[in-house]
Amino acid sequence: MAETPPPPTAGAESCSEEPARGGEWPPEEPRRAPAGGTDRESEAGPPPASPTGQLEPDSPVAAPFFLLYPGDGGAGFGARPPPQQQRSWRTPPSPGSPLPFLLLSYPSGGGGGGSGKHHPNYLMANERMNLMNMAKLSIKGLIESALNLGRTLDSDYAPLQQFFVVMEHCLKHGLKAKKTFLGQNKSFWGPLELVEKLVPEAAEITASVKDLPGLKTPVGRGRAWLRLALMQKKLSEYMKALINKKELLSEFYEPNALMMEEEGAIIAGLLVGLNVIDANFCMKGEDLDSQVGVIDFSMYLKDGNSSKGSEGDGQITAILDQKNYVEELNRHLNATVNNLQAKVDALEKSNTKLTEELAVANNRIITLQEEMERVKEESSYILESNRKGPKQDRTAEGQALSEARKHLKEETQLRLDVEKELEMQISMRQEMELAMKMLEKDVCEKQDALVSLRQQLDDLRALKHELAFKLQSSDLGVKQKSELNSRLEEKTNQMAATIKQLEQRLRQAERSRQSAELDNRLFKQDFGDKINSLQLEVEELTRQRNQLELELKQEKERRLQNDRSIPGKGSQKPESKMDGKHKMQEENVKLKKSLEESHRLQPHPVDEQVTEPPVSKHLV
Repeated sequence: MAETPPPPTAGAESCSEEPARGGEWPPEEPRRAPAGGTDRESEAGPPPASPTGQLEPDSPVAAPFFLLYPGDGGAGFGARPPPQQQRSWRTPPSPGSPLPFLLLSYPSGGGGGGSGKHHPNYLMANERMNLMNMAKLSIKGLIESALNLGRTLDSDYAPLQQFFVVMEHCLKHGLKAKKTFLGQNKSFWGPLELVEKLVPEAAEITASVKDLPGLKTPVGRGRAWLRLALMQKKLSEYMKALINKKELLSEFYEPNALMMEEEGAIIAGLLVGLNVIDANFCMKGEDLDSQVGVIDFSMYLKDGNSSKGSEGDGQITAILDQKNYVEELNRHLNATVNNLQAKVDALEKSNTKLTEELAVANNRIITLQEEMERVKEESSYILESNRKGPKQDRTAEGQALSEARKHLKEETQLRLDVEKELEMQISMRQEMELAMKMLEKDVCEKQDALVSLRQQLDDLRALKHELAFKLQSSDLGVKQKSELNSRLEEKTNQMAATIKQLEQRLRQAERSRQSAELDNRLFKQDFGDKINSLQLEVEELTRQRNQLELELKQEKERRLQNDRSIPGKGSQKPESKMDGKHKMQEENVKLKKSLEESHRLQPHPVDEQVTEPPVSKHLV
């Protein structure tokens, strides 16, 4: 019976424990990685840098590092040894963990590498390790994001697009250039066409790619072939079949290319995990010929202190791992049941055959017994006839009797042999019946286990639906919060616009205030002396007016006293006093006019205004 795999722990990676669809677990492939770097390089693994070996100018990595593929004059490169084999390799980090060191640091005092100290094989090994690590990160990130989404992926999904870009770079690594009339041409469509000769099932997608009307270049056909193979969930099988035929790949690739080395077999093994992903692509109308394959490192460069996922995502991952384990166990049990059923059918056929042989043997025994009775009767009849007949006939009859006895002995021996064979068949039948009972008992136990596993699977599905409902409700809450945030952002933008307008008005008021202050200062400079003199005159005239009013009051009192003492003099007019009064009024009018002219010439500033001196409206 087939052995069932151990159950995965919660949070285990489904891509590393998911078997192939044919029921076989992928074998361990030998791994090789170039050594010769520092200890940090051997632990963290080579970086997933771009195949060209260059980064953007404003990349966030540290400046004093060089790329894995340094050009001529790289500091300290001449002292580095050629690549060596390693017998162990490390799994790629998860997308939530810090990216392994992509760069190598060389000592600044090492000097530039001279001629004859470069190792092309070492550069190619670095490129292979770079591409292999990028493939690990891309495949792992794609599986994790697809399992978290829990839906069918399409061509617009960014991690899926990056996976195809990485695969395209892997297939182009070390590709030989074919000379044509238009120049040299590098295309990975040629190796992919060989797959239909190795695996007959790939002929269907190859024919579909050739029949697509929008594809005009070999690069576009190769990209369409990769997408169709992923939809068919046999990309790993096709890549393994292609990598195993090194003699065919040598026509298209250099000897130290990725597809010709062990890294290609590792990538083909990693592709097995993509069989759990459901993808759907619409090739019609999609421009695959003019796409630019650039690896987006921002999807993999993440802060080491970033969150590794919420508790709900961990529960979903654990449930999906348990689901994959239950499905795999179910497949193993189904295979075991099928094998046992085949054995039961074979035993039933053998039992039927033995029953038929037993019936034939019984019939033969009955026939032999009848023939033996007949021979005994004949022999007894011959003996009686010999006693009665003449002596001459006894010799011939004796010979016939000896022959009959000989024939009887042979028949008896034959009967014994048949009885032995019958006993052997009966014992074999009993053993078969015992084996049948044991098999039936085993089948019953397996069916009970299968029923319990199906019940667990139903429970897991119910829990999955419940988590999906919770996820949908949380998505709805997030959507409502995002709408509220958008409204708040609109209000914030409106408030910002209002604040800007108020600031503009404030600046205008400030400018007008400054201009008014400037005008006020200029006015004070121009008319300050005049205003001061006029104020002094006003004060002097006010003092004179007060003095005259006092004198007028005293005169009135004196006049009244005189009028009381002399009644006939009350009708005389004091002409002298009236003349003084008229003069004071004229001077008062002139002073008011001069003050009005000075106020009309003054611009009235915001803060400092020249207050009009108190002048009485009339002088009494």
